[in-house]
This record gives sequence, structure tokens and C-alpha cells, in this order.
Amino acid sequence: MQHPAELSPLGKTSAYVATYSPEQLFPIPRAPKWAELGLTADTLPYRGVDIWNCYELSWLLPSGKPVVAIGEFSIPADSPNIIESKSFKLYLNSLNQSVFESRDALRDIMVEDLSAAAGKAVGVRLRALEDVAQEGIAPPGGRCIDELDVSIGHYDSPRPDLLRCDPDRQVEECLHSHLLKSNCPVTGQPDWGTVVVEYRGAALDHGSLLAYLVSFRQHADFHEQCVERIFLDVQRLLAPEWLSVHARYVRRGGLDINPYRSTTPISPHNGRLVRQ
Repeated sequence: MQHPAELSPLGKTSAYVATYSPEQLFPIPRAPKWAELGLTADTLPYRGVDIWNCYELSWLLPSGKPVVAIGEFSIPADSPNIIESKSFKLYLNSLNQSVFESRDALRDIMVEDLSAAAGKAVGVRLRALEDVAQEGIAPPGGRCIDELDVSIGHYDSPRPDLLRCDPDRQVEECLHSHLLKSNCPVTGQPDWGTVVVEYRGAALDHGSLLAYLVSFRQHADFHEQCVERIFLDVQRLLAPEWLSVHARYVRRGGLDINPYRSTTPISPHNGRLVRQ
């Protein structure tokens, strides 16, 4: 079955347009992937957001002087569409030789364009490099499980059957791993990420979680759907009082993508990890 992204610019030779071109944006419906997970737009068991950070953002002032900034974009997890990443990059490139009256004027245009592509209101922040630099590198939080002595032999597809818990022991904890890897479903390029699982419920066996996360290593899917699959698999095992799963992915093409999914309302801190 053809993946919707195969109709996008992804994996194809593209002309890089340097003047404002919102038609570069290519939306991909979330519904087919939701359906694979047994979900619909009306039955999503989570709330959340996809935070994109752009490190290659520039435009021209009316004087002709270039400006650079770091863009932060917040796409609701229940928006009808994701935006294909290469098309997003082509759109950002189209700003390079375009004149905008002010930072606020550009932000307003980007809100309109990105919201139209996503099918729901997208948040946009254009940040000064100095402000982002002052924030430094953030730790992922919680306990890292990567040093556990675990035998692993499953890499081709997610294996929720590997997950184990102790239903007689209730805990509240935050765990993270830097060993998440999956592949782009169109180009096959690797996507590297750090995943954080935070919950209150039956105690999750840490070694089984690590083996499960590594089972994504050759799995082909987009960042957003990998995080949703992890969320659902952990939720089905634990039936927790609350659960939050997010991943911070290594940037590619000047963009990093960071999906957050939670059973409770969240206001994620967009702290950049060491590989971002």
C-alpha cells in the first residue's frame, strides 16, 4: 500500500524556491495511521502536541538586511494532518529572499500557512538566537535505563509482548532512553531520538521497556506515530492512573520534531537535548 508521503517531495529531487511559497507545504492525514492503531479522531486516548524547532530560518527586512531566528512551531496532536518534513523545509527556504515588514508580520503569515496545512491552529514563536543560547542544554529527566544488562534480539517491528510489569507494586516514576531509532517510511533514513516515559501505576519492568524500545530499530514510521504507538502499548499494559510519553528527535535538515502525548493536559518544556 502506498504511503501518503510518497506523493510528497520526500525522497525526490526538488527545486529550492527562495521566495515566499506556501504551496510547498504538504499535509499528510493522520487518520490512516490512527486507524492502524485502532483509533479515530473522536477516540484519541491522549492529549498532546508536536513541537518542531527550526534552526535555519531567515528572511529580509524592507531595507534588504537579512534576519536569522530560531522557529518554534506547536502542532496539536489531534490536528487532522501532520506536515511532511521536507515540504516544511522547502517552505522555510522560500522565506530566505522574501521581504517581511517585521518579525510579527512574518509570524502571523506563518501561523496562517501552517494552520491551514495542519487543519488546526498552530502556534509559532520566532526566537532570538541569544535567548535560545542562554537556555543551554536540558537533561531529559528521570532515570536513564540504557545501562541495564539486557539481552536484545528484536529489531524489525515494535514488540509490545516484550513489556512486563508488576501489578502488585504501584509506583510513580520517570524513565528515559537514548536508544530509540526508527526509519523514515519513504526514504529509509534513520531517525534517532530520546524517549521519556512518565507514569503512575503498576511498576513497569525497566529491562522489558528497554528491549521494547529497541524493537523499533528497523521499524518504518514517522516520529509522531512511533510515540503514539509507545504511548498506547504502555497504556494497555499498565492501565495507569496517568501516563505521559514524549520523544526528542535529532534534527535533520535544520528541523527537529518532538511529539508529546499524555493522558492529562500538558505544557511541555521545549528544552533542547545534547543531540539536538
